[in-house]
Amino acid sequence: MENVTSNTLHKEEGTTLERDPVKTVIFASMIGTAVEFFDFYAFGTASATYFPKIFFPTLTPTIAMMLSLLTFGVAFVARPLGSFIFGHFGDKIGRKKTLVVSLVLMGGSTVMIGFLPGYSTLGFSAVLLLCICRFIQGIGLGGEWSGAVLVATENAPEGKRALYGAFPELGAPIGFILCNGLFYVLESFLSASQMASFGWRIPFLASSVMVFIGLWVRKRMQETPLFRKAQENSETTKSPLKEVFKTSWKQIIRGTFIVAVTYTLFFTLSTWSISYATTNLGFSNKEFLLILMGSILVFTAMILISSYLADFWGRKKMLMTTAALLVVFSFVFPYFLSGTHNVAGAVAFLVIGFFLMGIIYGPMGALLPELFSTKVRYSGSALAYNLAAIVGAAFAPTVATWLAANWGIKYVGLYLGVMSVLSFVAFAFTKETKHVDYTE
Repeated sequence: MENVTSNTLHKEEGTTLERDPVKTVIFASMIGTAVEFFDFYAFGTASATYFPKIFFPTLTPTIAMMLSLLTFGVAFVARPLGSFIFGHFGDKIGRKKTLVVSLVLMGGSTVMIGFLPGYSTLGFSAVLLLCICRFIQGIGLGGEWSGAVLVATENAPEGKRALYGAFPELGAPIGFILCNGLFYVLESFLSASQMASFGWRIPFLASSVMVFIGLWVRKRMQETPLFRKAQENSETTKSPLKEVFKTSWKQIIRGTFIVAVTYTLFFTLSTWSISYATTNLGFSNKEFLLILMGSILVFTAMILISSYLADFWGRKKMLMTTAALLVVFSFVFPYFLSGTHNVAGAVAFLVIGFFLMGIIYGPMGALLPELFSTKVRYSGSALAYNLAAIVGAAFAPTVATWLAANWGIKYVGLYLGVMSVLSFVAFAFTKETKHVDYTE
């Protein structure tokens, strides 16, 4: 790794490449993922709470809930297409331009959802428009995370790659708190009928504020120094996708299953749990959102702590241990969600779950890009991350809802346990990446 000062990266021939100030790197990488997760939480909360009645009012509650959660999965199916598009151009023309476009697509489609009429106005066409907006949102999301972590890690000083990679990861809890905090305030002042009529639209429309801020910051930042160096040395490739499948297909597969469990765990905790708690455990949506927002603070802290430790100890052993602990958690957590209005059990489920989630998710911002060389790093990390979204999250809330309704909540734990085992195996076949030369 190159020697790094606070403002420059030194090249072997003695010249320097300027890099953005740390605060610009933090904000530019964090704002997009904050918007990403804000948008996903808005859709996840709405699909678990309001969409069954707004878009599927003629169906039974269980079927309506399952179909509503399936619309949640549409964006995950679209994300690999986004990773093809943004990965190609991100490795060919640079990280900055692609991140600006991804933010516009992602934010624009989210705002459009806020304007959609319901089934009572357009019938099935309303559901179709919802899925189209969700699909476009997924395309934009397909290039967001991987580009953001490259902005962070390709500007990182030596020995702090995982810590810098945590900046975009922090967008997850920030987006969560902002979105669900907004839902909590709205539900505190609006009646149930008002929320169903127009209140649910406000978070989707409010996303536009964050998008404008993100665009302003990203247009001011420079291209990452390592990509500029690759351009100067003619080390970029004209066909990144062809190159990544030719040279790095094994890394894509390993990366997919390494990340998949984080998706399954996260959307089990944040999306499925809301619908289960409000329909089976006697919680109001407002009550459970408050518990969720409290537990997300544990998630935030563990992202930073685990990323710091990953730079100190390395990635592999810590993450393999966490995957093993997730197997244990998957068999224990159904006991936390027993009884009616069991607040202590719900708190234990969310706090322990988000504690483990923070440990395994934090270092991903460094580990996943470290599997790939500079010339295919955007394409490779985007493909692995977004294929993991399909494997681990696209249908996780729907599958969990179906399992709980037909087989019992213990089978939801078994589902999470299987994903944890697959992640453990993927880690086992992955070498330690802490000392990978990021300039190559």
